[in-house]
Amino acid sequence: MASTSLGDFLNTARIQVDEALDRYLPRPPVCPAIVSDAMRYSVFAGGKRLRPILTLAAADAVERANVRHRPSGAGEATLLALPAACAIEMIHTYSLIHDDLPAMDNDTLRRGRPTLHVVYGDGIAILAGDGLHAEAFTLLAREPASGDHEIVSRKLRVLRVIGDAAGPAGMVGGQAIDLQAAGQAPGRAITLDGQGLRAMHARKTGALIRASAVSGAIMAGATTDIINAIDRYATDVGLAFQIVDDILDVEGKAEQLGKTAGKDAADAKPTYPSLFGLETSRTLAAECVARARQTLVDAMVTDGWLDAIAEWVVVRRS
Repeated sequence: MASTSLGDFLNTARIQVDEALDRYLPRPPVCPAIVSDAMRYSVFAGGKRLRPILTLAAADAVERANVRHRPSGAGEATLLALPAACAIEMIHTYSLIHDDLPAMDNDTLRRGRPTLHVVYGDGIAILAGDGLHAEAFTLLAREPASGDHEIVSRKLRVLRVIGDAAGPAGMVGGQAIDLQAAGQAPGRAITLDGQGLRAMHARKTGALIRASAVSGAIMAGATTDIINAIDRYATDVGLAFQIVDDILDVEGKAEQLGKTAGKDAADAKPTYPSLFGLETSRTLAAECVARARQTLVDAMVTDGWLDAIAEWVVVRRS
């Protein structure tokens, strides 16, 4: 993916992901029109596309590293990783649809427009989220279509990585802890300290971000050492992303964020600013990014856009 700047890379990656999502998402008569329309309403509502971008950036970085030792067709890694990038965005979008429901965060604004359940009702919103979740794993099993044993092996490994990240050990588990901490699990409320907050976000937000980068590395044929390094990098990037999200919930405006500002405080949710204050939270986010960038240096995976993406995570305003 030959890009001359981070902005160029981000734009190119978003276009690739959006075009692929448009191809991969089912349409009538394969599925009812209302399900197709509801899924597309949320998938194409905008957003940063951070997770699929990380998938493609990790694949690109691994390909660049491989080219130094054994030249190969430029861009092949991106094509191999694109289905995983799209599957991860489907899972992320499903999680947002469900998270916005009255039984969860009860939010009415997402990505700058009414949330799905406001437009289609709770029932169709639940089904659209379920459909995206299932379709993600169908896509992972189907694409890229190949009889090559090595590619099939990578796909199976990615299926497990993403399944673990999305399930009870990852995102679902983190969301459950979040509900308990917000007092939304009757009789099972918990109080989180700093360590507990980090553990919750490692599941709720961090697990899928880690899986995004790791999946790209796996599909590009990275060695175990490189995969582990990219996993460590993404762990720190994921935490920095969540800390900045918490800060923006305090300082941001709805028109910038594309979602309701100040909602965490209104719902008395534990956040980094509520536990540590804004300045310490900024310091913690910066420390995460510094560790992530050093991990790339130590692993000699510095070509590409992973380093710049880590910096972008902490300077973003939405």
